[in-house]
Amino acid sequence: MGLSTGELAVYAYLMYCEDRKSHQCWPSYKTIGKAVDMSRNTVQKYVRELEYKALIITEPTKYESKNGQVRNGNLIYTILPIQPAVDAYNERQAAKTWRR
Repeated sequence: MGLSTGELAVYAYLMYCEDRKSHQCWPSYKTIGKAVDMSRNTVQKYVRELEYKALIITEPTKYESKNGQVRNGNLIYTILPIQPAVDAYNERQAAKTWRR
């Protein structure tokens, strides 16, 4: 599917954290980075790539701090079924072939 080693590492960690019933998890970029030995920005880049490749969906969360301010929380990651991602990859590859 054209995944880089970094994408594989982040994807594998998300699958490790995944709740098997909801297919969701919510580790922070920092937590993922510690687990796979990457910076926060690098993790963020790979998460965007995994979304583009239709392997995950992310949803923002919010929480209220002790002083009442609403702040951004961790993302909720939903691990998607693999077959649609494989199909999308194959379609992208076929489109590249037709353009040549």
